[in-house]
Amino acid sequence: MMRLTRAGEYGVRAVLHLAAQPEGRVTFVGEISEKQDVPRHFASKVMQLLVKSGVVRSRRGVKGGFTLSRPASNITLKDVIEGIEGQIFLNLCLIKKGECPRDDTCPVHLVWKEAQGKLMEILDGVTVAELVATGRALEKKMSKRKKYIKSI
Repeated sequence: MMRLTRAGEYGVRAVLHLAAQPEGRVTFVGEISEKQDVPRHFASKVMQLLVKSGVVRSRRGVKGGFTLSRPASNITLKDVIEGIEGQIFLNLCLIKKGECPRDDTCPVHLVWKEAQGKLMEILDGVTVAELVATGRALEKKMSKRKKYIKSI
């Protein structure tokens, strides 16, 4: 069963944090760690993986930090997860022919293949920009709810 690791979850949070910043703003790893509740040492490792995968760009020096490598509208959730976790798959038989001796006769293989395709379609169909917009809408909704509750 495919499961998103803690590193994958932290990577998604970090990228969403970067995407929510004004364009061109360089963000320090300490800020990402603090605002996204990610241990600093773990945040550093995750950011290195995201840089290596090309999702994030790093800048060295006193004014160093991180920015997205391209517009958030051009980065999918699949890009982020694979940048941390590597290739996403539900079963080894889907990525390596011959991994299972029953590849050609397994009645479940086609189900795994279809589920894999749908998962990839979903993850590749949502952008980081869309997730940031959804997050802002949810925050706005919660803010209104809190104001209403306080007025009661």
